[in-house]
Amino acid sequence: MITDGPHGLRKANASSTGETDLNDSVPATCFPPAAGLSSAWNPDLAFQVGEAMGEECIQEKVAVILGPGVNIKRNPLGGRCFEYWSEDPFLAGHEAAGLVKGVQSKGVGTSLKHFAVNNQETDRLRVSANVSQRALREIYFPAFEHIVKDAQPWTIMCSYNKINGVHSAQNHWLLTDVLRNEWGFKGIVMSDWGADHDRVASLNAGLNLEMPPSYTDDQIVYAARDGRIQPEQLDRMAQGMIDLVNKSRAAMSIDGYRFDVDAHDEVARQAAVESIVLLKNDDAVLPVAADAKVAVIGEFARSLRYQGGGSSHITPTKMTGFLDTLKDRGIDAAFAPGFTFADEPQDPALTAEAVETAKGADVVLLFLGLPEAAESEGFDRETLDIPAKQVELLKEVSAANKNVVVVLSNGSVVSVAPWRDHAKGILETWLLGQCGGPAMADVIFGVQSPSGKLSQTIPMNILDDPSMLNWPGEEGHVDYGEGVFVGYRYYDTYGKEVAYPFGYGLSYASFEISDVTVAKTGANTASVTATVTNTSDVDGAEVVQVYVAPGKADVARPKHELKGFVKVFLAAGESKTVTVDLDERAFAYWSEKFNDWHVESGEYTVEVGVSSRDIVATGVVDLDGDGKTAPLTEWSTFGEWKADPVGSKIVADLVAKADAGELPKLPQNDMMDMFLNSMPINSLTTLLGEPGKQTTAFLLDEYAKVTA
Repeated sequence: MITDGPHGLRKANASSTGETDLNDSVPATCFPPAAGLSSAWNPDLAFQVGEAMGEECIQEKVAVILGPGVNIKRNPLGGRCFEYWSEDPFLAGHEAAGLVKGVQSKGVGTSLKHFAVNNQETDRLRVSANVSQRALREIYFPAFEHIVKDAQPWTIMCSYNKINGVHSAQNHWLLTDVLRNEWGFKGIVMSDWGADHDRVASLNAGLNLEMPPSYTDDQIVYAARDGRIQPEQLDRMAQGMIDLVNKSRAAMSIDGYRFDVDAHDEVARQAAVESIVLLKNDDAVLPVAADAKVAVIGEFARSLRYQGGGSSHITPTKMTGFLDTLKDRGIDAAFAPGFTFADEPQDPALTAEAVETAKGADVVLLFLGLPEAAESEGFDRETLDIPAKQVELLKEVSAANKNVVVVLSNGSVVSVAPWRDHAKGILETWLLGQCGGPAMADVIFGVQSPSGKLSQTIPMNILDDPSMLNWPGEEGHVDYGEGVFVGYRYYDTYGKEVAYPFGYGLSYASFEISDVTVAKTGANTASVTATVTNTSDVDGAEVVQVYVAPGKADVARPKHELKGFVKVFLAAGESKTVTVDLDERAFAYWSEKFNDWHVESGEYTVEVGVSSRDIVATGVVDLDGDGKTAPLTEWSTFGEWKADPVGSKIVADLVAKADAGELPKLPQNDMMDMFLNSMPINSLTTLLGEPGKQTTAFLLDEYAKVTA
């Protein structure tokens, strides 16, 4: 049996009608969706969540759980951002690998999805994502690649969309050349539900399993008979399915197993706590004192939004909202709903009640966010804003009480810049799963210090996002014109103001990062060491983030890119030393010229910080480079000949012979040099006249001799 994930088990109850009801499933622990868990920056925590999910699969006889989803959050309006991990592929891959390892440690398979470039819901069943090879390799593939190489998921689910005009399900380059031959994937590939449109083409491309059945098996039979499918390929695809069944036998043979509901609930609680990001805390308005007079306003506090809509909708084993938690803990707080989730004008009576409730309180906890109808699988959001009536309520409440803490519930980032001045504190709680209420209370009342960091930049305005120029596409295609400049790679490179940067998050504790050293460990590798000290009297955790900033490059590269991180838990006053190793890939870019990764020689700056815009120390390493050079041809410019290790010696010989009168004289002034250096050598007659033919012939002949 294969059932949905990705943040818990959604096994549908048996239906007498055969219809699918996404909201009718067996009880399972609802862990924080990836929008939350990604902000924990903690692969070990993701592993624990994965272990628990695997155990629940054993109880329900589920061999493979469909998740995690690691597609990049190219645009924050993406309807499925709540179940994807990050705008950064390194963070997404290294966190989600923990989840995969955790599930599979229990003998249950995962299904890494959606491979590949499923970054929007608009026209997702057929849109062609037109993406450069470099952007694919640097942004949209690396999370998948890392998890395949590091964790070997049992299955991978291909996406609905086309990639550069070819459906993922029948894309041989994607499923065989890259996934299996380059990355060494050993498992099976299944289709997303209804994504297989040509059984023969898909099987030849490397698709093992069509989901659900389209009752077209005869197409395979006829193609095998007439030679359009080779027996070897048919055997490979069938053997993959047999291997999958065999791998699952041990776990699926365990009878009578029952997972520990309370223990899994506690894992969900810790995951929720670490998912919460403290964005603002003016005047130390948080944590709230135990004896404070508290007002709670906002329907989200009573009707907790804990997961996203669509195929991942889970029936939780328990469900504890924030008001429920306060009652359980004996905390007396006045409550006013403030607004309804319905898309209707604000009721003045609800505003008046909220304002009256806020008056006289020491702290107002105002729960705002996106109702479930605003974001789900199947459609993209149209605005970054939360409902206007909620913002107006905030303004009214803050006029009555200055100590307002906004607690956000949302699956992807929302605009905060237009209203944040009306709040002293802001907690971004995302969607926290079934233990959202207790987790919020733990952080708000200081039982635990917030330790989450943003896995997504919060822009000032959605129009600042570079993908908006091509969002969500037109006439059946969407052009990824921003290339590799996704999220903070764009904002930081081009100096765009943001509300809160990638990697940002406050704590009740304070930390110091010191003794940072960056040492070269190989021709193109390095190691970073730093000491982290908790300088406060509060226990907490800091995330040490390592970014690589390239020097002058042959291609346009981002200002810096995340290439390592460590979450460090420290008691008050405690210090720890951490090390992050940077392999060759940390310094490389994908060269379309070489069709391979390429490390240029030269200086690279290694940055250590606590967000992409809060760098506390830097170091420089001088790398040797990988020595790759492209073959020189008649279409190579004269400047490229001069820069090439082999070509430069031939050019030097050319100049010497020209000075000796044996070959045509080359231009001697700066302006002519500029034209000459940018000119393919097959066009030298433009500058040199007929003698240019002799110069071109000399270069090509000498190069042929040297490289023969």
